[in-house]
Amino acid sequence: MPQNNPEEIRADYDRVADEYARNLFRELEGKPLDRELLARFADLVKDCGTICDMGCGPGHVARLLHDHGADVFGLDLSPRMVGLALSLNPGISFREGNMLELDLEDASLAGITAFYAIVNIPAGSLPQVCREMFRVLKPAGVLLLAFHVGEEVIRPKELWGNPISMEFYHLQPDRICRLLADAGFVIDDVTEREPYAPEVEYQSRRAYILARKPVASPGI
Repeated sequence: MPQNNPEEIRADYDRVADEYARNLFRELEGKPLDRELLARFADLVKDCGTICDMGCGPGHVARLLHDHGADVFGLDLSPRMVGLALSLNPGISFREGNMLELDLEDASLAGITAFYAIVNIPAGSLPQVCREMFRVLKPAGVLLLAFHVGEEVIRPKELWGNPISMEFYHLQPDRICRLLADAGFVIDDVTEREPYAPEVEYQSRRAYILARKPVASPGI
């Protein structure tokens, strides 16, 4: 089976965007740890410059960060998701973008959140995503990354009644930490939790990695 490519991912998320927003826009209300980690992140970066919520979907993570005082914009591969995010979150900017080729200046961001933004990225492309995030962060910039823990590759035929073809990847925290370190990041914290109730979320273990770009970097 072919691995995901950006065109396939974009088409699938355009197709499911309305149901995705309907089902997940308020999901953080049932996720206290996620809210706590995002609030801490906002406190770290809110006086340091602009931050980007990558793979923003309908904008609920960006909304929480904005409400905590962060200067945030959202970025998503799906134009339909971007349109929904703009309509659901007045006062916050959202734009289309590809995490493999970020249309952002070097060292332009104080922080990045990427909540489940890498779950459709094939293994061979993850190093490039890590390098791109490192490139666009300022020295001392902070990254908060969330993903499903495991080794599984999930291939659902549909999502909320809409046919899809993309794969979803569960990932091991130690491997993601190595990829981030290879890109130049320093890992500050790794948090894992068991899933919340089935009515709140998909039943998978979750991981959150807090990493930063060193002040003195041998690269960008």
